[in-house]
Amino acid sequence: MSRDLFLQIVGAVTIHDNYFHQRRNATGRLGLSALQKITAVFRMLAYGVPADATDEYVKIGESITIESMKRFCRSIVQIYGGQYLRRPNDNDIARLLDIGKQRGFPAMLESLNCMHWKWINCPTAWAGQYSGRSGSPAIILEAVADYDLWIWHSYFGIPGSNNDVNVLEASI
Repeated sequence: MSRDLFLQIVGAVTIHDNYFHQRRNATGRLGLSALQKITAVFRMLAYGVPADATDEYVKIGESITIESMKRFCRSIVQIYGGQYLRRPNDNDIARLLDIGKQRGFPAMLESLNCMHWKWINCPTAWAGQYSGRSGSPAIILEAVADYDLWIWHSYFGIPGSNNDVNVLEASI
């Protein structure tokens, strides 16, 4: 992610939710900044680190990291949901059909793909339910995306015998 995009997201979230504003505590010392809170959230989302591990890198406690994650996710949905979490409108469909036609696939709106995501930290008790043909635990992500990588649909597979067909049938 570019620095400009990150700072744009930080600015939008800070304006949307006062929780991310830096304030002084009862002793007059400055509290945590929006950059610290949102950096901790991004580290959790990008690298899968637990909330208590952000203390060493960002100098932020576990409870604040968890609260920051909840508020960040809620803010992102409220800020960008209308634009990115929606069904395609008539203009989108016309654009997608035109792109499909140019690429030699007339009447194709999007591409469906299933990705097998290896679950390294899967709890031992669940490993059997999430193991597929590879023998190691994995979660299947089904996504429908257009040429611009705009994701119109996503679905994570449920426990059980998950192959691409089973996940497709469960998501319909």
